[in-house]
This record gives sequence, structure tokens and C-alpha cells, in this order.
Amino acid sequence: MTRYIFITGGVVSSLGKGLAAAALGALLQARGYKVRLRKLDPYLNIDPGTMSPTQHGEVFVTDDGAETDLDLGHYERFTGVAARQGDNVTTGRIYSTVLAKERHGDYLGATVQVIPHVTDAIKEFIRSGVTDEDFILCEIGGTVGDIESLPFLEAIRQFGNDVGAENALFVHVTLLPYIPAAGELKTKPTQHSVKELLSVGIQPQLLLCRADRPIPESERRKIALFCNVREGRVVSALDVDTIYQVPISYHEQGFDKEVLDYFGLPNSPEPDLDLWRTIVSRIKQPEGEVVIGVIGKYTALLESYKSLNEALIHGGIANNVRVRLEWIDSEIFDTEDPVIHLEGVHGILVPGGFGERGAEGKMKAVRFARERGVPYLGICFGMQLAVIDCARNLAGIAEASSTEFGPTSEPIVGLMTEWQRGNSVEHRSASEDFGGTMRLGAYEAVLADGSLVSEIYGANRISERHRHRYEVNIDYRDALEAVGMTFSGLSPDGRLPEIIEFRDHPWFVGVQFHPELKSKPFDPHPLFSSFIAAAMKQSRLV
Repeated sequence: MTRYIFITGGVVSSLGKGLAAAALGALLQARGYKVRLRKLDPYLNIDPGTMSPTQHGEVFVTDDGAETDLDLGHYERFTGVAARQGDNVTTGRIYSTVLAKERHGDYLGATVQVIPHVTDAIKEFIRSGVTDEDFILCEIGGTVGDIESLPFLEAIRQFGNDVGAENALFVHVTLLPYIPAAGELKTKPTQHSVKELLSVGIQPQLLLCRADRPIPESERRKIALFCNVREGRVVSALDVDTIYQVPISYHEQGFDKEVLDYFGLPNSPEPDLDLWRTIVSRIKQPEGEVVIGVIGKYTALLESYKSLNEALIHGGIANNVRVRLEWIDSEIFDTEDPVIHLEGVHGILVPGGFGERGAEGKMKAVRFARERGVPYLGICFGMQLAVIDCARNLAGIAEASSTEFGPTSEPIVGLMTEWQRGNSVEHRSASEDFGGTMRLGAYEAVLADGSLVSEIYGANRISERHRHRYEVNIDYRDALEAVGMTFSGLSPDGRLPEIIEFRDHPWFVGVQFHPELKSKPFDPHPLFSSFIAAAMKQSRLV
């Protein structure tokens, strides 16, 4: 029997609902239960694919090609359960589905309304694809009280009635702000947030209270009394040093115990959290430090690079070192010498991105890494710029560029118009919509024998997740390989370059895919583990 846990948030945004869901999923897994995590987002976009990273943050990509909310990255990193297209839905997708049915005549002439048609579509999403999972954890995006969230809240209220109280638990994440002048944590915002939730017919059975200090028993009793919740189910969610400490902290506060008690499930044996303790220990007590310069264009909002940040930390965990990141806006190199900012780093990473802005600055960082022998990892756009730099400065192709920047006589990088996906061929044109039209999801690559990447992976065939519209032009392969670049990974049909490296460089790798999307703290991605190991050599730690 599948049980459903709905996680809502109140008082303010960015309280950590996604982390709470991920940590609870990890705790339930540690107790032997099978889980799946889902996210309902209230914005009208079909998906976050066309949203600016500086507004929405990272777009996470699943194996089956869905562009999703970044919280699904937390879900995967904490549980290891691969997210799917059906694990994230937006108001835009729900309304698109409902309106398509109306146009098709599926409602048999009925007046289409939010209740029941939109709420039914939401409930159908919650149920879809459920097989033998013990728990479905469903996070509701936004903050209780937002107009946008109302259809979702109504849908989960109905869903709770449909499956019965014994199979549905409502968890509400709130904030207890500390007021220095009063010298105490304030419970009133939590009370008002629960009241807002009650106004739409949902009584939360468990409150997860974010605070920067322990919550006094008197305040817990007060919250329980005014919010109609058992005192034991007012759970402290205290700030911790690293997000990977959250499962340990929540277990110590009894979060998973109270969830199992609610469903009448046994609390023994205790979950084995030794793996999480080891991860936290390596983060808090490393044996050294390396400095990685990340040259990006969305550094104003670091959540734009959330998975990348975590994957670099995972690389540090694998090597038992702290990874200190220097986030550098690539446009600064338009006016300043890269040496000023890069001379002290032990590794350089240029991540994915779109558009010409900041591209020249990124290429200056690429050239610095190539000429100085500094370990370099280029991801997606970072690989493409490495190829353009090689064409211009080593192969003598002065006009080398990308058609993404405009018409060029030397299209080293060009718009993808056709590629193989399984047994079918995908086609694209420059005039198509931007949303959902990239090369998305998991694709295989074949690695060259004896290459650095085949050694790193310990395999000659890999599968990685992609999100790109432009591709390195294979027609320039001979000219580039003649000056030292190796095309060490290709699509199985040999038409699409997937990985490049330099033969005479300590560690220089560019990949067209996004390896950060598959890295986990308990299973660091091999590219990041190897990159950090190379940075350690650069820093003379080994």
C-alpha cells in the first residue's frame, strides 16, 4: 500500500521544503522503505526550460528528457532514485492538459472549471506512475497564501479525502524567527501560516519549524496548542553546517519517527546513517583544500549552478579535501587580465550557458588553463568555447565561432538540426520554439581506447544527460586533432562530438553533457573526482 506525504511551506519562501522532502526520503529509505519524490510548481510556465537561471535557478534534467525544478536534483542526490518526467508538474502543464482535453471534446460539453477539472488533473498527476512505492513524497511549491498555489492545495485536500487520513500526511514547513530585541523565537508567524492552511481545509499533522537555535519546550507546547498539533509532532529543523547533515539532524529531532508513528508503522530498527556521518565528517574535517575557479555568467544567483556546486563538493568528498570555489563573472575578463583572478586557483571550470554575453571572457579563462597547464573542465558551453579557442589560437582559424553568436564563415559550433534518439531521428530548425526543443536527457557516448576519459570512467561506453541546442562541428575534427586536441568521445553513430581532451596537458577535458546532474555525495561522479584529484596535484597536496 502506498502512503502519501504532502509537504507545504509557509511564512516565507526558500525555507527548504525540497531539502526536507529529500532528507525524509533518505531517512525512510534507510529504514527499508521504497520512496519516490515529486514536485508541484505553481508557475504558469510549461516547465522551467525557458526561464532565466538568474530568476529561477538551475534547470535540472532527467534521463527521459524533462526540464524540471532544481529540487528534483536534491531528491536524486539524497535518495539515488532517478527522477522522471512525471515527477514534476507546473500549473502551465496542468492547464495545457485540461485545455487540450476541452478542445478535443473530452469533457462532453461540460463547463470546464478549476474544480473539478483542474484539481482532477493535479490528482491524476499525483497518482500517475505509482507502482510498488511505500511512500510518495509530494512537495507543493510556493508559499501558503499565494494565489497561484490554491488549485494545488485544493487538489491535495481532496486527495487526502480520497485515500483516507490513514494514507495521507500533511507536513507544513514554517519559520520561527528570532527577534534579538525580545530575546526570543516568535511563534506567531507559524500560527498565522497554519491558520492560512486551515482556511483551505487542510489541517497539518506535523510541523517542521525552521529556526537558528533550539526551540524551548514552552514554545513547542504553545505551537502545538494554537495549531492543533500533537506536541511531539512540532519538530525542530535547526540550521546545520552542510545540507548533508540534514538527514542526521532530522532523525535526531524525531522527524522520521513521528512520520512512521502517524502511519502506525514500526520505528525499529534504527536507520543506519553511518554513510551520512562519513560524508559530513569528510566535509567538516578534510585533509586539505583546493581552490577551483568557476567562470560563469549567472554568478549573481549561485542557485543557477546548484548541481555543479554540489558535484564539486562530492569530488572533494571522494578525495577527502575541501573544495573552495571562486565564483568569477566571465565579463570581468573583458577589461581585466585573467592572470589577476586565476593565478592562485588549482583548477578552472567553465560551466554551461547560453548566448554570446561573457563568451570572450570564458575563452580567456580556457586559454589560461590550456597554456598554464591548469586542470580544466569545460561543461557544455565550456567545451564548445574550448574548441573555438583551439581553432582560433592553435589551428589558425581566425574567424572560428559559433552560429549561436550570429552568422560566421567558420562555424566551429552550429545549431543541431538532426540527431539519433533510440530508433528514431529528432529534427530541429532555427525557427522553432525555444521551450523543450533542445537535445534533452540521457544519450550514450563511445569513448576512445586509451583516452583519459576512458580511464576515468573505467568503461568505453557511457550514458550522460544533455541539455543543448548547439554542437561542435565534426567537420573540423582533423584540423583540431592536428594541433593536439583529441575527440575522445563521440555519439554511437560517430556524428556528434561528446568529449574533447588535450594530449599534452595534465588534465584538460571538455564534455558536451552535464555530468553534475548525476553526481551524488555517496556516489561522486568520476569526472569530478578525477578533476579534484588533478587539482590536488596542481596544489601539491599529493
